[in-house]
Amino acid sequence: MSARVVVKLSWQQALAWRMGRQLLDPIGSQPVVEVVRRLGGIQSQVPSSAELAIRVRQERSRSSDVSGALAKGRLIKTWAMRGTLHLLTPEDGGAFLSILAFGRSWERPAWERWIGMTPEHWRIFRAVVREALASGPLARDELAAAILAQPRLSHLGEELRSGWGTLYKPLAWQGDLCFGPGEGNRTTFARPDLVSATWAGVPPADEAAPRVIVAYLGAYGPATIEHLHRWLARGRVSVRQLRTWFAACEERLAEVEVDGERAFVLAEHLDELAAAKPTLAVRLLPGFDQWVLGPGTDDGHVTPPARRATVSRQSGWISPVVVAGGVVSGTWALDGAVARIGWFREAGKPPRDALEAELASLSSILKRDLHAQITLA
Repeated sequence: MSARVVVKLSWQQALAWRMGRQLLDPIGSQPVVEVVRRLGGIQSQVPSSAELAIRVRQERSRSSDVSGALAKGRLIKTWAMRGTLHLLTPEDGGAFLSILAFGRSWERPAWERWIGMTPEHWRIFRAVVREALASGPLARDELAAAILAQPRLSHLGEELRSGWGTLYKPLAWQGDLCFGPGEGNRTTFARPDLVSATWAGVPPADEAAPRVIVAYLGAYGPATIEHLHRWLARGRVSVRQLRTWFAACEERLAEVEVDGERAFVLAEHLDELAAAKPTLAVRLLPGFDQWVLGPGTDDGHVTPPARRATVSRQSGWISPVVVAGGVVSGTWALDGAVARIGWFREAGKPPRDALEAELASLSSILKRDLHAQITLA
């Protein structure tokens, strides 16, 4: 797909516009559900990081907002993008899940060799789980017991006891399962149609794809098809298929040139992008923040290539980052009441006043008096 370039801009402009779209500069006034909707989802492997990712985008917030939205079914928690845990809105989440389910990756021969799951096993597995959860949430061990009671699934004991949820992810993508209310330290599972009155289901992929593309470009544009592929699917749907879906959305898209690189945006955002001015805003963002995950840690315009290993660490850990003008310019970590900020040397002189102001905002959110310790990294 190729469209006529109608706007040329710099990456400084593009990142400034993106910061506005992601409610980082200026900070937004939207409630928690709308923040999640705007970003297409919030990675929630670490619940405290997910909550902070939302709250740093709100002028006012309460520590109970995220848990309250989950309890009321206004948000759901499930395995989504890249097979990782996310907070999604029940109205929109099914569209993202549909794209993940499209390739039916769990029916590939490797799954049968690895876990002994044939397509027929999956049919039985899905029916057992849906029936088991029909009466309400079940703890992990309770759901496992219901599954293992089916003789043809008795070989799955070891995998079901694993905390990775490998067998449950395909069911999550088909809308059969999500996380239920917490029971202390016990994980529970539930059906999204039973925990949320506004669950809209999982639409067909051809219907879901335009919604996903619009949502992604609305938060992470300017971006390429490859950006969307890395953020969403990573092998679960092909770039070729995404190109087909992009072509189907052609009337809503425009191609821009950003410092010589071509990328897509929504046509409705062209005027805003053309008028965008570079920003000097400095923000402290939590680990696993969408600012980094949306374009991917290999996007050198956001995360400097030489610093990727500092941001994207072993075992998939994404560090809390300092963002200046849209570019990752350092990392930070809390050590008691001290915020240890490692400012990247190549980013120039640390903006101490801006960092102190950010830390004051973070102190207000966390209800803790925090002090900065700034070093060059």
